[in-house]
Amino acid sequence: MTFASFVRASFATTSAFLGHRWKGRARAAIRQRSMSGIEKQEPTRDFDGTDEPWSADRLKRTLGTLLPEDDVIVVANREPYIHERTSDGALRVLHPASGLVTALEPVMHACSGVWIGHGSGSGDREACDRKGRLLVPPGEGAYLLRRIWLSREEEQGYYYGFSNQGLWPLCHLAHTRPSFEAEDFARYRSVNRKFASAVCEEAKSDDPIVFVQDYHFALLPKMIRERLPRATIITFWHIPWPSAERLDICPWQMELLEGLLGSSIVGFQTQQHCNNFFDAVDQFLESRIDKEERAVVHRGRRTLVRPYPISIDWPNRWADEAPPVEECRLALRKEVGLSEDALVGVGVDRLDYTKGIVERFLAVERLLTRHRRFRGKFTFVQVAAPSRTVIPSYQELHRQVATIVARVNRKFGRGSYRPIVLRSSHHEPSEVFQHYRAADLCYVSSLHDGMNLVAKEFVAARDDEQGVLVLSRFTGASRELSEALQVNPYDIDSAADALAMALDMPCAEQRVRIRAMRARIAEQNVYRWAGRILVDAARTRQRDRLAHRIECERNGLREGVSA
Repeated sequence: MTFASFVRASFATTSAFLGHRWKGRARAAIRQRSMSGIEKQEPTRDFDGTDEPWSADRLKRTLGTLLPEDDVIVVANREPYIHERTSDGALRVLHPASGLVTALEPVMHACSGVWIGHGSGSGDREACDRKGRLLVPPGEGAYLLRRIWLSREEEQGYYYGFSNQGLWPLCHLAHTRPSFEAEDFARYRSVNRKFASAVCEEAKSDDPIVFVQDYHFALLPKMIRERLPRATIITFWHIPWPSAERLDICPWQMELLEGLLGSSIVGFQTQQHCNNFFDAVDQFLESRIDKEERAVVHRGRRTLVRPYPISIDWPNRWADEAPPVEECRLALRKEVGLSEDALVGVGVDRLDYTKGIVERFLAVERLLTRHRRFRGKFTFVQVAAPSRTVIPSYQELHRQVATIVARVNRKFGRGSYRPIVLRSSHHEPSEVFQHYRAADLCYVSSLHDGMNLVAKEFVAARDDEQGVLVLSRFTGASRELSEALQVNPYDIDSAADALAMALDMPCAEQRVRIRAMRARIAEQNVYRWAGRILVDAARTRQRDRLAHRIECERNGLREGVSA
């Protein structure tokens, strides 16, 4: 049997076994890709008219060409570096567990500018000046971080209240009831106003480029527009956008929509999220939807609505700096008390109910029940950074996860062997990538996710072209990574069988799948994501400046006629 025949047969077997719809797509993807090395494609003209691979240098040159001397301001709740005071009084710098930070940090390295975020670390105030400013990364100073201080009441209402007990469950189909309180929304509005003031303070001109991030700031674009009418405001909504019917649950749906339509561009992860947004605007606001231009015209202002699937940097610096795969494999197995030939699966998430961690552990339990040969040989290591621990639903999730882990380990554990190892603590990116490189498989089981960059990070980490990605089809990443074993995480039996298939997969098939996915991420990296958005912003900016100049000339003519 030839290698190509083997691959086709393996794909056919896999598809029939799981009964999922990716069979044709996976076969087509494999046929279109080279069997040796990273995918080689004929150069194609990109959206900016060139075929050069996207990199930090290309993004910087693009900014210099299209947006010369324009200041870029990023606004995000999360800050890219957190200073924590340790027990011995020292300051420790942490990288938060955040897909948003993973995506935006390399972009900020490329374009400099200012990142405005909530200063949440116990040592944050000591690390910056009186206005909350400091250069980051520490010792490198590639861009400016401006920290915003929030009172306990503001953080409770804006972040834990409206954002994460209201909007977060509203936007995710994970069966948690949204909770909306008027007092929380009042705090949300006041914090958005506070960030709007910070943007105006940091702007070097009356028309800066402001890049607003995520659901914490739905009101912010309109607030900035009122104070800086000539600003180019880009809002990227990282999480899913709900259907119009579901959005109607929120008492302030019109304010959210009008706030976002203060943007020049509103970006989402998928076209479906864009469609949901158009439906909501059509249902709740007096506006015109321009389907040809994919834009909303509201109160005389045009807002483009576009899908921009987010990604990671490539080459990935954390993967490049990680130890060799074999060293990572031996180190992790030693840490958790496993033999050198043990099979290891890995999951990396914040401890959040949307990530399907409960369903993931149930699949591991079912794997060991249905496929007895993996008992004593397979361990699943879950890195789960604690998240939003003051919210009751997250506290309940923590208890539920701990209960399942204890039950599975009691049921199948023998001596020092534990089927599930739960690491409920913060891990720096360098540690996370060592987990990726040590694993035989990575299971991303999100119940609903805008993108999920863990899937892409795992693929980026595997320069040995081994390891299997088992991926929920309810992630945005599943639309791009068709060579993963895609599963419905609610179907525990099927997910368990997918884990068994991943552990049994021949090295040759692993290599073909990983190569294809690595090639796609290399091409569709975070610099291309940012480049697409900023090219669209430059065109919008040029149009708006022309309209402003024409309006000024008309006003001048009117004044001349009146005189």
